[in-house]
Amino acid sequence: MTRAAIITAAGRGTRAGGGEPKQWRKLAGKSVLLRSVLPFLGFDRVIVVLHPEDMARGLEDFGGKVTLVAGGATRAESVKNALESLDGAGVTEVLIHDGARPLVSPALIGRVLTALGDLPAAAPALPVTDALWRGDNGQVVGTVDRGGLFRAQTPQGFRFEKILAAHRAHPGNAADDVEVARSAGIPVAIVQGEEQNIKITHPEDFSRAEKLLEADMDVRVGHGFDVHAFTEGSSVILCGVEIAHSQSLLGHSDADVGMHALTDAIYGALAEGDIGRHFPPSDPQWKGAASKIFLAHAANLARERGYRISNADVTLICERPKIGPHAIEMAEVLARIVGIDSNRVSVKATTSEKLGFTGREEGIAALATATLVSP
Repeated sequence: MTRAAIITAAGRGTRAGGGEPKQWRKLAGKSVLLRSVLPFLGFDRVIVVLHPEDMARGLEDFGGKVTLVAGGATRAESVKNALESLDGAGVTEVLIHDGARPLVSPALIGRVLTALGDLPAAAPALPVTDALWRGDNGQVVGTVDRGGLFRAQTPQGFRFEKILAAHRAHPGNAADDVEVARSAGIPVAIVQGEEQNIKITHPEDFSRAEKLLEADMDVRVGHGFDVHAFTEGSSVILCGVEIAHSQSLLGHSDADVGMHALTDAIYGALAEGDIGRHFPPSDPQWKGAASKIFLAHAANLARERGYRISNADVTLICERPKIGPHAIEMAEVLARIVGIDSNRVSVKATTSEKLGFTGREEGIAALATATLVSP
């Protein structure tokens, strides 16, 4: 299964004021668009649709992290451009999100993805609870039955081939991609939306969003520690990178001591115990398993709980092999697995000055710290 995310940000957003398109304005130190994109960086492909005049700015802010696609004259045309750019890439599921919804949570994204497991399309919404009026010339001229009415949100999720075909067949503009899907006969399931998943439209929405960020911020820190002894062999796997060595590390899985420590740090921040709780060494199916399975599980669990991994720090303690030449590659591997930018992952090494079991080169130890933030 290959998942892609499309974030639409090709509009001008003039109603929000501020002298520049709303998606580029700062919200608690980060642009609205960056906050809208961050929760999706763990996807296999991320497409950001921009106005042609904003492409240079997009390269400056997102270069190397996402694929930039030029938008069209309408939202529907912009989305179609993004979908066409993914054609032939093996994408099976796609989520389409407004670049002006900067408070989307990992939990909401998870609900949409879960619904897509059994259905061709799913989208978040909230039931209308206020009375609805019709107005004319500043006066109430009638009421509207609110029964069965919902406030639509994004991300809206679809099986890729179905929504691509729907956009190709659609005659013109549409309010959102659900309208395009329904015009093609695709049933769309409703999943529970979130009140904080607001769309920035008017100037006052910025202050509202900042208050929501302040009120809902939850920071958790977890620590992990692991040790593996040396055994006969010709290489070690550390933080997902295989390094030639005179010995290997002994373990039930691939004995990646660095990745194990980071996995435990994430589990610790979630109060979810350690690797052994989720992947018991007594279970033969995990014999020789790649440790990226454990780390990916921990990262996905964090997202399901509504957290994003803000940063991770891993320290390897050994005399040999030398870690420095491989540290950048290790950080990049870990970052890909947990779905964050590599500049948020640190891998470094130290020795124990020839003291203890690491000093005697009997094994390798690792310490890790992970910070989780919600929203």
